[in-house]
Amino acid sequence: MEVNVLNIKGEDTGRKVTLNESIFGIEPNDHAIYLDVKQFMANQRQGTHKSKERSEISGSTRKLGRQKGGGGARRGDINSPVLVGGARVFGPKPRDYWFKLNKKVKTLARKSALSYKAQNNAIVVVEDFTFEAPKTKDFVGMTKNLKVSDKKLLVVLPEANKNVYLSARNIKGVNVQTISGLNTYRVLDAGVIVLTENSLKAIDNILI
Repeated sequence: MEVNVLNIKGEDTGRKVTLNESIFGIEPNDHAIYLDVKQFMANQRQGTHKSKERSEISGSTRKLGRQKGGGGARRGDINSPVLVGGARVFGPKPRDYWFKLNKKVKTLARKSALSYKAQNNAIVVVEDFTFEAPKTKDFVGMTKNLKVSDKKLLVVLPEANKNVYLSARNIKGVNVQTISGLNTYRVLDAGVIVLTENSLKAIDNILI
């Protein structure tokens, strides 16, 4: 699949790049995508949830009523879970939600996500660019020139570029990532992916 290379003014440079079929043209594997996105979302969780169990409640341990004949549950002391203000049975405890996912599955998931975008013509390739200074107006102008200003945007750079990142930081629906931070969730979450020429070469090196 060939794609025209544009500049940040939205003009055709006259060059074309070929999207690697083994990355952008595979049959997407939905289950691999599901597992990779699940792991990404799980890693975002802090896991600091906590509720107090019976031994952690501050209260008298005196038994409130007799064992039988009260017409209700054998609730014991005031810390009982059946009473208002009592403990919680099997409540949440701090935990880590991380789980292992094989590298081959993660690679397949990223290829599948990129293939979906290629199928939907949601990939724009631009020549490598930078800004002289952080300026949101310049970045907005670029998105308008590329006719993607109304889309949720993922801009993929070959390496960190402070001026580009700061220029896009305050724009809603725009996410700037380096190639090393490219993941399945970000790819699927974007309406359009803007790749620079060097980013495209780096993707070939990483995912093949």
